[in-house]
Amino acid sequence: MEKSNKIIAGISIGDINGIGIEVILKTFEDKRMLDFCTPVIFGSNKVISFHKKALNVNTSIHGIQSLDKIVHGKVNLLNIWKEEVKVEIGKTTPLGGKYALKSLSQAVSALKENKIDLLLTAPINKENIQSEEFNFPGHTEFLEAELEGESLMILMNEGLRIGLITGHIPVSKISETITPELITQKVNIMHKSLKQDFNIGKPKIAILGLNPHCGDKGVMGKEDDEIIRPTVEEIKKTGKMVFGPYAADGFFGSKTYEQFDGILAMYHDQGLAPFKALSFGNGVNFTAGLDKIRTSPDHGTGFDIAGKNKANTDSFKEALFSSLQIFKNRNENIELESNRLKSK
Repeated sequence: MEKSNKIIAGISIGDINGIGIEVILKTFEDKRMLDFCTPVIFGSNKVISFHKKALNVNTSIHGIQSLDKIVHGKVNLLNIWKEEVKVEIGKTTPLGGKYALKSLSQAVSALKENKIDLLLTAPINKENIQSEEFNFPGHTEFLEAELEGESLMILMNEGLRIGLITGHIPVSKISETITPELITQKVNIMHKSLKQDFNIGKPKIAILGLNPHCGDKGVMGKEDDEIIRPTVEEIKKTGKMVFGPYAADGFFGSKTYEQFDGILAMYHDQGLAPFKALSFGNGVNFTAGLDKIRTSPDHGTGFDIAGKNKANTDSFKEALFSSLQIFKNRNENIELESNRLKSK
């Protein structure tokens, strides 16, 4: 591989029947994108060619057989399988999940071996990807099992970052899952990420309540007063600027969220519903807390529009640019910390 200062962005293709390949191809159809990074797609030349023909997209692809053959200034495609695979655009099939996992697994292996600098994942179908190797609710949990660290899903755009205390679990399990230890763990991950990944010196973090109106002093549940509020007070004693709990409806309705660098929601839809209402189409899913960087667009496989040239690339591009900035911020912080240690 030729020497370059370009960041190598590994890209998993997601479900081969969804819109993942479309947004990848359309993003790099603009050759100016290659000024920012060197992309490496983990997939198959035959599958990519099928989508290019179906969509009439002219993105130039450079096939490679190993990662030491990466060429900067080109869209590299690492061929990780050679067999013919039936592509059924717009349909959920076992093959769609099987080859989405092949792409993801190979990309994660390359990430762990430092052969790529960061990972950008196209959407998977959480049902058809399930197997002995992938028995997880989604990307986040799979990556936490594969990489070092404890994960926190953060949905973000330029001015909004929402993390989740609990992620892909049933609503019936949320209350029993929320503990002082879990809240503290997620606050610590978000606080560290805001500093090292976003260069925010003194992050302000808001914690949302669990029950309507934060329980109304026990009328609609005791968790806010007995678990969340005391935990927030204990965390404050460590010097972190943490506030709450806030009732989610008023918090977003009054735009109080604009006063904070990060927000922690108690459960999936409490955080994602307002986020997608405010940001859908240009939001980014970032897996914070791990030793490697992974982002993805905020949309799913889009089977209903797959193959129809209707997929919007904005969220995928934002995910790419966000990962590149996080990579630079994290490296700058490592260098600063190293220099501080040397000067002591």
